[in-house]
Amino acid sequence: MYHETCLPLEWLRSGEWGEVAEITGDPRWIGRMAELGLRAGTRLQVVQPGCPCLLQIDGCRLCVRGDLDVQILVRPVPAGC
Repeated sequence: MYHETCLPLEWLRSGEWGEVAEITGDPRWIGRMAELGLRAGTRLQVVQPGCPCLLQIDGCRLCVRGDLDVQILVRPVPAGC
């Protein structure tokens, strides 16, 4: 069962999983994130928290800087779900 609480991506720690609930901010950056596979419903794992944040998404790694004009909200997902 998922946690219904949404929290900022930067609150997840190394090794934790989340599902993207919402991405808000500059529409150009939201579109770019979607092109890279980061959109609502995407499951991700935090490989390295911080700035930049390293994420694992569908077998690929994506590095996201914290100075982008977007906010990524996630729902924590227990490992193995």
